Amino acid sequence: MSPLPVMESFYTLQGEGFHQGRAAYFIRLGGCDVGCVWCDVKDSWDASRHPLVSIKDIVAGAKSYPGRLAVITGGEPLLHDLNELTTALKAEGFETNIETSGSSPLSGSWNWICLSPKKFKAPLPEVVEAADELKVVIFNKSDFDWAEKYAALVKPSCKLYLQPEWDKKEQMLPLIIDYIKANPGWELSLQVHKYINVP
Repeated sequence: MSPLPVMESFYTLQGEGFHQGRAAYFIRLGGCDVGCVWCDVKDSWDASRHPLVSIKDIVAGAKSYPGRLAVITGGEPLLHDLNELTTALKAEGFETNIETSGSSPLSGSWNWICLSPKKFKAPLPEVVEAADELKVVIFNKSDFDWAEKYAALVKPSCKLYLQPEWDKKEQMLPLIIDYIKANPGWELSLQVHKYINVP
């Protein structure tokens, strides 16, 4: 089984979106070709800077904690073939979630796909159609139209979230609240982990 570049892995609470508040083991893979200007993990972009870790060792790390929710994130995790990793995690009783921009082809076996599309590199239709959760980061007012563009493309059961970009939350949060009140198909996602000071 091919090793993967792991920037970091840690056990914490999921801070965002539909699964907020649940104990989760995060596996952050190196490599990203999207290049969001406001990215809070720019160290993840260059995959070559991160050690290659075997699937066996990744799963062993996850198994060392009691939770059985694994969240694969990045970087952009879909730059890698995730079939072997997700198969191995599921064999050990894990629920598999991914957080992705959707800009690379879908691989892996997922219980939950969180799509967070970015203007810097648009998502592929196959990922949009598979998404269980659409989480749009609101950086400026034009992002509401961007959010609606993708809300019209996801399946009817997909959960819809608007999340303020952390450094602009004071300006954007009042706009998001008003927008959700006027458009109640959307829900608010906050980066709760940053408020409670966990990874």
